[in-house]
Amino acid sequence: MFIGHFGVGLAAKKADTRVSMGTYFIAAQFIDLLWPILLMLGIEKVEIAEGISKAVPLNFVSYPVSHSLIMVLLWGVLFGLVYKFIKKDTKGAIILALCVVSHWVLDLIVHIPDLPLYPGNSPKIGFGLWNSLAVSITLEMLIFFTGVFTYNSVTKAKNRKGSVGFWLLIVFFLIIHFANIFGPPPPSVTAIAWSGQLQWIFVIWAYWTDKNRTSRK
Repeated sequence: MFIGHFGVGLAAKKADTRVSMGTYFIAAQFIDLLWPILLMLGIEKVEIAEGISKAVPLNFVSYPVSHSLIMVLLWGVLFGLVYKFIKKDTKGAIILALCVVSHWVLDLIVHIPDLPLYPGNSPKIGFGLWNSLAVSITLEMLIFFTGVFTYNSVTKAKNRKGSVGFWLLIVFFLIIHFANIFGPPPPSVTAIAWSGQLQWIFVIWAYWTDKNRTSRK
């Protein structure tokens, strides 16, 4: 699951158009923005393992801080509280907290059983949709394009930047997504960690695009 999470961020715009798409992206992808940092610090571990599933050649050995259910719930609450403190917006804070938690729910559907419920000696769960490449791609495309349609239905471009910037962002998402699926496995865990940081490009791009768009209401 990659652009599916961003699809949630796009769709969330309908719930509260005052929140920037960039902020929604941070929330929906928060634990995957945190995870590369924890990899670099050696706190969490992943292995490159071709064949472990048909969609993703990675064995997520240990990621209890970023991806255990209890911690994700905590991150969601903290994210919402920080936003509430800064923006004084309770509705936006609740939606953003739910976006953070939505990441774990979507991961649960596609991951093989590697998601812990809590840090420590926790059972690991996952419905394993990654074992079917066609089904996992179909689901993710459905979520992503639902988000694209929803975002575009509640916002409109104020200028050419808002139109071209948005559609170029969508195309860029698709290019990266299919390159990840059909390209070669990553060369090293270090490369995985650094490439994970490149997701901030999508966040910055989203803030810029959203500034050049406005609500249709």
